Amino acid sequence: MDEQSLHWDDLQTVLAIAQAGSLSAAARRLSVSHATVFRRLAKIEQRLEVVLFERLRTGYCPTPAGEDLARTAARIAQEVDAATRRVVGRDQRLSGVIRVTTTDTLLHGLLSAVFADFQRQYPDVVLEIVVSNQLHDLAARDADVAIRPSNTPPDTLIGRRVATLCQAIYVAAQGSMAADTAPATDWAWVDQGLRPDDAQLAAWMKHHADQVRYRCDSLLGRRDAVHQGLGAAILPCYLGEADPGLTRLGKSLDELSVDLWLLVHQDLRRVARIRAFLDFVTDALRRLL
Repeated sequence: MDEQSLHWDDLQTVLAIAQAGSLSAAARRLSVSHATVFRRLAKIEQRLEVVLFERLRTGYCPTPAGEDLARTAARIAQEVDAATRRVVGRDQRLSGVIRVTTTDTLLHGLLSAVFADFQRQYPDVVLEIVVSNQLHDLAARDADVAIRPSNTPPDTLIGRRVATLCQAIYVAAQGSMAADTAPATDWAWVDQGLRPDDAQLAAWMKHHADQVRYRCDSLLGRRDAVHQGLGAAILPCYLGEADPGLTRLGKSLDELSVDLWLLVHQDLRRVARIRAFLDFVTDALRRLL
């Protein structure tokens, strides 16, 4: 073998460093140690007899040779991902692994029971659930299916709008706050964190809620704060209505409604287990909601 030949691991290492800008960040992407990335880069540069990155105080900056190699690695990675999706798309077995990403709130409030019913019906399918509020990269197979609330789903994915999720104001069922008679601007409120992830809710709160006494960037955390009597909060109705410790005030807030989507990459939509999962979850959620 040519001593100057490159392996796929070499290209992945160069691409990770170029994208991340440092060895430690690249190591996290590759799920290896900082020392491993350092050794790999040194061996690659020694083998090719070229410097691929400038070592700066602010991080690792690719040289022209490094940029060239990183572009090649990115192109190959896209081709490998596309080929993987095409091959997986021919799989018609009702068995195998489905990697699903969704939010902690949807998992807790709706999906755990649905997933359990699915596995009872399809015992040869293994579900791997990734809980995150970030939309995983379905193109790179970080996940096969995403279940997400969104009014603007990505154009690059195939989607099914399952239902509309309503939201409303909830307070503690046994609380002493006379929120149902006082104007909303006088209530104590529980709100999102200082970096809100829901722009519609942030705008509504800015207009209606003057006295925010508690902030939390977890929706389940805000629900628990309402339980503790810390104030009123906007919560999804599927979460609030099922909780005997909460009382809803008034009707649902139409302006805060959001669509619930099942999202999948187009190359996977014909895989038997993916199609069975999408059909099952769609039917179950439409019955529940």
